[in-house]
Amino acid sequence: MDITAATKIFADAGALLEGHFKLTSGKHSNQYMQCAQVLQYPHYTEQLAADLAAKFTDDNIELVVGPAMGGIIVAYEVGRQLKVPAIFTERQDGKMLLRRGFTIKPGQRVLVVEDVVTTGGSVMEVIDIVREQGGHVAGVAVLVDRSGGRVDFGVKQEAVLVMNIQAWEVDECPLCKENKIPAIKPGSRS
Repeated sequence: MDITAATKIFADAGALLEGHFKLTSGKHSNQYMQCAQVLQYPHYTEQLAADLAAKFTDDNIELVVGPAMGGIIVAYEVGRQLKVPAIFTERQDGKMLLRRGFTIKPGQRVLVVEDVVTTGGSVMEVIDIVREQGGHVAGVAVLVDRSGGRVDFGVKQEAVLVMNIQAWEVDECPLCKENKIPAIKPGSRS
């Protein structure tokens, strides 16, 4: 999928928000990519996941895993297209875990997926879980890399869109300094 087609999907779904946002990373930004707006449309999800799955067809993926919340739908659809199981991790008492009886077999080739990456923290937590279980991280696939390609997971990684969206530490945020627009937390974690 070319960048124009991918950008159109996100725009048509109303996924790119403008304002003053508190990111999961703790940073602030004037833009927020709300992938849930795209993932509510199965036809868009299918197209975006097809792009990611195509980039890993020769990597012998045996399992897809994504972090809750954003990675659940992405994992399911990429797994469906690769014809492999898809599971998810979730937080319990602030710690990312495999629950619900999900397991990763030793040596299993795993693709880690996520909807949006800013700092890569959640993806790194999932990678750690895969490795702790003895799995092999064959790659990372994300819908949107909002770091502009600066996040490196040390494995093959692919994104549908790579964007360079500014993010600031709270004490450096120009929007906080202007104090015109209150910061909101639109994501799934508070």
